[in-house]
Amino acid sequence: MKMKKIKINTKDSKYNIYIGKNIINNIPNILKKEKIYFKKCFLVIDSNIGKKNSNFVKSKFKKYDNIIYNYKSSEKNKSFEYVNDILNKLLHNNFSRNDCVISIGGGITGDLVGFVSSIYKRGIKFINIPTTLLSQVDASVGGKTGINHKIYGKNLVGTFYQPNLVISDILFLDTLSKKEIICGYAEILKHSLISSRENFNFLNKNFDKILSLNEPFITKAIFESCIVKKKIVQRDVKEKNLRKILNLGHTFGHAYEATCGFKKKLNHGEGVILGIKTALKFSLQRKLINIKTYSKILNHVKNLNFGLNLRNFFKIKDINKLIYYMKNDKKNNSKMINLILLKDIGNPILDNLYSESDLKKFFKRELLNI
Repeated sequence: MKMKKIKINTKDSKYNIYIGKNIINNIPNILKKEKIYFKKCFLVIDSNIGKKNSNFVKSKFKKYDNIIYNYKSSEKNKSFEYVNDILNKLLHNNFSRNDCVISIGGGITGDLVGFVSSIYKRGIKFINIPTTLLSQVDASVGGKTGINHKIYGKNLVGTFYQPNLVISDILFLDTLSKKEIICGYAEILKHSLISSRENFNFLNKNFDKILSLNEPFITKAIFESCIVKKKIVQRDVKEKNLRKILNLGHTFGHAYEATCGFKKKLNHGEGVILGIKTALKFSLQRKLINIKTYSKILNHVKNLNFGLNLRNFFKIKDINKLIYYMKNDKKNNSKMINLILLKDIGNPILDNLYSESDLKKFFKRELLNI
């Protein structure tokens, strides 16, 4: 399938996202076309991409003076420790602002490397090569960078820093596990729910082909998902208002991940799927969404056969911890908990404020199944 290009144009910067299969081979031509020049590059390579893919990408940067940094990507390693380690190596090797830092890996790697790039000498060139479905449809768009705080939660330390270029090669997706594909599909689903019935109906009709990575369905799903996020980000880069809708399911989902200790038991995408289901149920109970639309979305999730249920992960004793992490969500600016809810497909609702007591009652009903 022909390579696709999406132009991102924010107040602070402009950059392009290239999407297609086997486009890594075109890196030299893409860099030339984009007029991105550097002599030295620092490649941070996610160990999850495997030796074959790692060697393949490294071969495309042989002509540069390059340093390879192997990073074991995990939520626990998305930390100050690894930020400091990369900064020390960049400083030791005297990288300048005109050099380049390149992330090759999933969303965790891109978030961490983007954050390092934003603070190293107040900004160094940054190229993102996302290798997971999640990072290609979500983390590659919008310039959010960040790391986790080991006590207070996820993505609480970070910056807004746009990359100079994003290259999303579908080729990398062939090595992903089902769990990783689910992770990416969660964000594709979220983007459809906040955008339009047309996008949701495409998923509803073709989800099996998308999950099987069949063309042209997977490329279209990635492209359309990026377009949704692009339109939102360009209007609200720093999440002052509209961009908050991208957090549908995430206030719940991040709390689920944190309560599980950021372990493999529940990855980000699974947390988001559970979070979307929870936000939908909360919307229904608050009479914001009608039962017909609620059922249509819930049936779609059931048809995915992901087998995700809140009671499989949490018990009544976990409610206080869930609330704790929800209260520390970065969207909150008061004692109330700020939720993004859904009135209809394509009609998300911003800034729904609820008390700790409201959420405790809700979770108790859900976990007791009453």
